[in-house]
Amino acid sequence: MRYHTLCALIAASISSAAAAQDEPAGPITVSGSVALVSDYRFRGVSQTDEEMAIQGGFTVNHESGFYVGTWGSNLSGWGTFGGANMELDIYGGFKIPVGGGALDVGLTWYMYPGGFSNTDFAEPYAKLSGTMGPVSLLAGVAYAPKQEALGNFSNTPQSAGQSEDNLYLWGDASTGIPNTPLTLKAHIGYSEGNPGLGPNGTSLAPTGEYMDWMLGADVAVGPLVVGVAYTDTDISKSESAYLQPNFSSTKDGSTIAGSQVVFSVSAAF
Repeated sequence: MRYHTLCALIAASISSAAAAQDEPAGPITVSGSVALVSDYRFRGVSQTDEEMAIQGGFTVNHESGFYVGTWGSNLSGWGTFGGANMELDIYGGFKIPVGGGALDVGLTWYMYPGGFSNTDFAEPYAKLSGTMGPVSLLAGVAYAPKQEALGNFSNTPQSAGQSEDNLYLWGDASTGIPNTPLTLKAHIGYSEGNPGLGPNGTSLAPTGEYMDWMLGADVAVGPLVVGVAYTDTDISKSESAYLQPNFSSTKDGSTIAGSQVVFSVSAAF
């Protein structure tokens, strides 16, 4: 699924721990979360024109390790994503214990209801998670094979109309501060794929290759998790110049891949 702030995952773990104390788990469990964020950043790039988003989803898990789920968020609706105002992800996979951690392999189908059909695309992924002392670690790889939604747009310097693929590598880390409700979190990612915007103003790697990162903290407040995170990319203004005006905020013309402090409030069930 798309990279979200780690606060939702932390909220889910708190909720799951509480549920485990209340009643024994059956062969099938359902978990989910809802969040309000000040800016929906996907791999460092704003998807909401640097405005707020409401997000939520749920996952159905089987004791065998198989799971399916869905997640959604509102979008900017300012002419990208084929005119869609919503992203809806459908995902499924299999998660098994490996050593002291877990291996998670699956596929996400990204959909944009109300937009053109050729904005939808599929992305298989694999994630390996574990712990090192008090630190929780996760390493992931997502590879989207060649498909129309990832092709180049005709007004870019690159050739137009072809399908493209995309590779994304990332790592996450989080650790709780003892005797406090505070959790520190970090993320770094690397994208390599189609240079330019796709047929509907979208792209997984708009400049062909770039890095994104995030540093933040979450605080558990009763059933809620309140988060703050600094997110940024190494996409320069000159590198994204040929992507304009699609790659700029409609409010002030600033790049939607620039540094930003993102606030969030989430709850899990």
